[in-house]
Amino acid sequence: MVGITLSQPTPDTELHVEERAALRRVEGLSTELSDISEVEYRQLRLERVVLVGVWTEGTAAQAKLSMAELARLAETAGSQVLDAIVQRRNKPDPSTFVGSGKVLELREIVVAEEADTVICDGELSPGQLQALEKALKVKVVDRTWLILDIFAQHARSREGKAQVELAQYQYMLPRLRGWGEALSRQSGGIGAFRGPGETKLEIDRRRIRTQIARLRRQLAGMVQARQVQRSDRRRHQTPAVAIVGYTNAGKSSLLNRLTDAGVLVQDELFATLDPTVRRTRTESGREYTLADTVGFVRHLPHQLVEAFQSTLDEVNDADLLLNVIDGGDPEPLGQLAAVREVLADIGAGEVLELVVVNKIELIPSDLLAEIRHREPKAVGVSAHTGQGIDELKALVAERLPLPEVRVDVVVPFDRGDLTSALHEHGQILANDYTADGARMSALVPGWLAARLEPYQSKG
Repeated sequence: MVGITLSQPTPDTELHVEERAALRRVEGLSTELSDISEVEYRQLRLERVVLVGVWTEGTAAQAKLSMAELARLAETAGSQVLDAIVQRRNKPDPSTFVGSGKVLELREIVVAEEADTVICDGELSPGQLQALEKALKVKVVDRTWLILDIFAQHARSREGKAQVELAQYQYMLPRLRGWGEALSRQSGGIGAFRGPGETKLEIDRRRIRTQIARLRRQLAGMVQARQVQRSDRRRHQTPAVAIVGYTNAGKSSLLNRLTDAGVLVQDELFATLDPTVRRTRTESGREYTLADTVGFVRHLPHQLVEAFQSTLDEVNDADLLLNVIDGGDPEPLGQLAAVREVLADIGAGEVLELVVVNKIELIPSDLLAEIRHREPKAVGVSAHTGQGIDELKALVAERLPLPEVRVDVVVPFDRGDLTSALHEHGQILANDYTADGARMSALVPGWLAARLEPYQSKG
């Protein structure tokens, strides 16, 4: 991406972004609603796009980063970014997002560049969406819908697809009004005394509500299956570690490095959405689970947070979070703040956290010093080269919760199953060998302490 420049703070500030061409039709919505003209209207064909943002707070550098991220999101969806403009305002215009003069300027750019779509760096109200499309005479998409659309492209599992579809419908429902003159059509009225019947808008809303109810029922069943898996881990007191962080920070690469999971790794936003859980062991042999979760971005749509609640419960149920930030990003501490904001939203703000600075080989020394000053317990690693991975493994082992019960046992040599269980699920404090078997002192879960009761040491 070429550099983005912002001048201070004139309403006519412009950004220019030129990127690679990648044309492809974006997935549409559910075929079950293919007969609804408004839904078909929203089946994005992002090809040649112009970006527009409103800079309301923060520094010029932060405004540039937000627009650069929007450009990357657009490219991930399969678009060619032609141009970008930013307007400095105290708040977005309630009618058209940007001011009326900027709308006219934006229309000139759309015509000159022969753009198909305008993407706004914010969430538009139904009124703003309608007014902009009327003025610009091209499709208008906001940041929220763009992210939802990328999720729809990348979801692979049945649960992931249902979660994204639910989020899309929840976003669409309040925005049906005014999407095209076809909404004024009426149906159901035959004869003078039948009345006007249902409008097309009412029919579309009813169908979407039906789909939302159906998807929620499906997801409820999937949540039960996931809860069974979690309850099994809790019953055996297997510690759980979840990898969280900004999208494209290297979470999947880190999971592969720690567990040989073989998870898809791509230099692309939201390359993996479906959570991956793998079992692994500490150096001493204690077993724990490691989960790779969906990546976050600034202003993650609340519809996604709600729809992905069952997936994000992997984060809530974790004993330790590895909060991964991208050492190659110009503002890694901004990433960290954005992730912590989402964690607070889902009720995981109090879970024990270990900050992991990935791509340590790319970070400038002064920025690394600032991170270490702000986050003194952070660990630097490179999932690509393996640098710092051994230190990270040791820190994870130290921070796993200790089992509850202290036992002093002599395990017969022919009970290798109990010896293995002690190493997998317990914290070994002392280990020696006698003529009768292995003498061990350990902290273990209650269920294992009960199995070891016959072998309690008398001395």
